[in-house]
Amino acid sequence: MNVDSTLPQARVRAGGTVLSLLAGPLCAPILRAHLDGPLRLPDLRERLGGAAQTTLRGQVGNLRDLGALERHVRSGMPYTVENELTDTGYGILAVADAVEAWLERAPQGPIAFGSEPAKGAIRALVAGWDSTMLRALAARPLSLTELDNVISEISYPAIERRLSAMRAAKQVEASLQDGNPAKPYEVTKWARQAVRPLVAAGRCECEHLAEAADPLTRIDVEAAFLLATPLASLPANASGACLLAVSADDGEDGSRLVGVDVEVERGEVVTCSASVGTESRSWAKGPVESWTTAILKGASSSLELGGEDVGLVRGVVEGIHSALP
Repeated sequence: MNVDSTLPQARVRAGGTVLSLLAGPLCAPILRAHLDGPLRLPDLRERLGGAAQTTLRGQVGNLRDLGALERHVRSGMPYTVENELTDTGYGILAVADAVEAWLERAPQGPIAFGSEPAKGAIRALVAGWDSTMLRALAARPLSLTELDNVISEISYPAIERRLSAMRAAKQVEASLQDGNPAKPYEVTKWARQAVRPLVAAGRCECEHLAEAADPLTRIDVEAAFLLATPLASLPANASGACLLAVSADDGEDGSRLVGVDVEVERGEVVTCSASVGTESRSWAKGPVESWTTAILKGASSSLELGGEDVGLVRGVVEGIHSALP
């Protein structure tokens, strides 16, 4: 296998493998070039404007190793070798579309997919997601020292580097919170909107790269709730409380409730906190797969809804989907 620096060299949290791949400037252009049909390497190089042959050959080899491209030898004199897009390749391109839409929403102005700023933004996002820093900051503003206390698996200098990269990429910012002597940081609206590419990438890996990547978990979906739910907007007359819960799959320990408690006042989400297992008058529940469908497609029909105000909880679910680019 041709090892490319944009490919993660160890198993990372769900979504990180595909997103790290798309941080490379040639991945998406190579796959998109094959949408019209199989291509020989010289024809691909011509379509991409003369990329360095060695680099291009290595990138194509990586994509073949992942199963995104399939090699075909065509008989004839002389014989030809072509590469064709596979279902995995189409899946990665769907994630690329989500990443591109997210980059267009950057607070500093649209970022061109494939550019150096795009690479930095995607890598910072993956680092924040993989380290659980995004999940921690989505729950509440935290200082660097508090992050170090919460995230025990990573050293203080590593947390500091990742936080610095996320600040440079406009994914976290200093909080305006008063009364805290340490400088707390919070996730930006743009980082919250990254839930769509994160969930899309995780779902793509589950469907096409299960042997190379970790699956999406209930905790991953809970992190997505904490990030995206505050963005949801409902009708002005909507008020009340509800629970978004991720049910355990067969064989999984479901003793601890995983999800978020949400309070809505006059159409705006005013609180969203990790659930502590309290009962709620209205709720939406489903396994990881159903929640990924709901987040990406707004399909609340994939979930089990119940309680006194099903309309409220349905509005929250659909509001999460509508708030994401």
